[in-house]
Amino acid sequence: MAAAKKPAASAAAAKEKKPAYSISKSYENGKSKNKSCPKCGPGVFMASHKNRNACGKCGYTEKK
Repeated sequence: MAAAKKPAASAAAAKEKKPAYSISKSYENGKSKNKSCPKCGPGVFMASHKNRNACGKCGYTEKK
C-alpha cells in the first residue's frame, strides 16, 4: 500500500486560523446580557433573535 501524502509544512502554515469567539462580548459588568432558560436553569442562556428568544439546548422559545 502506498503511504498517504501529507501537505507540506508551508502549506499548513499558510492556512489562516479563524478567530475564537469572544465570550466577553456576552457579559456586561459580570452579568450576562442574555436571559437564562427557565427550563434548563441558570448557566444555560437563550439566544436573542429579532422576534424571539430561543434556548439551543432544549428548544424552549419565547416571542418578544
